[in-house]
Amino acid sequence: MSRNPIQAWLSTHLFLVYVFLYGPILVLVALSFNRSGMPNVWTGLSLEWYGKLFANEKIISSVGNSLFIAAVATVISTVIGTLLAMGLEERRPRVATEALIAAPMIIPDIVMAISLLSFYSLIKLTLGAHSVILSHSAFMISFVCAVVRTRFKHFDRSIIEASIDLGASEFTTFRRVTLPVIAPGVIAAALLGFTLSFDEFIISYFTSGPSSASVTFPMQIYAMIRFGVTPDVNAVATIVMLVSFFLIFLSQRINREVEA
Repeated sequence: MSRNPIQAWLSTHLFLVYVFLYGPILVLVALSFNRSGMPNVWTGLSLEWYGKLFANEKIISSVGNSLFIAAVATVISTVIGTLLAMGLEERRPRVATEALIAAPMIIPDIVMAISLLSFYSLIKLTLGAHSVILSHSAFMISFVCAVVRTRFKHFDRSIIEASIDLGASEFTTFRRVTLPVIAPGVIAAALLGFTLSFDEFIISYFTSGPSSASVTFPMQIYAMIRFGVTPDVNAVATIVMLVSFFLIFLSQRINREVEA
């Protein structure tokens, strides 16, 4: 009996938190279907702004740039992050090593963006799509490593020893035994990394060059909203939000199945 008031209060608190977090997002989604295009006047449902969105060449081009950058950065960070996770699980790392690996997940994006820009200036690297890819890969490695390591927590190392005892080489053991077992964790990490890269703005803004090929989707949206939020911006924000939610949900679903 004493738990009911506490549970009711916690449920109410949880509901209010959800309203606070997702209320503005729901308003944005509703406004993307507003025929009038004005935030304070509702004149009915319409898909007009979605049609104008797909006719905007700059947005379509920036989406293509973001997809390319995110795909390449995801491949690089997934390979390096997975190997890093394997190396850390082979031996018990020191606390300082753990802190260094987790630092990119904690350091503010603005600090990392400035440090990357300073580093590129020091080595005289020309900025462009390649510098954005390298920057995204650098901060995504820690996330990939953290996700893949959760898979190793439930990994039975006796199968590796059995494979080697049966005459398989280390590479064959990795390819035929280790990799298939940790594959769900790797896929979940890759999905998370792709979402982070596609949505990243600050690091992209600081490390991109003058070429249009380095203008990512978040940068294009920022350029559009500097003079006010237009209905097509609401439409594109709605699409990005839905895609991001789907990828995060898929990543969490795969990761939960891995842990189970």
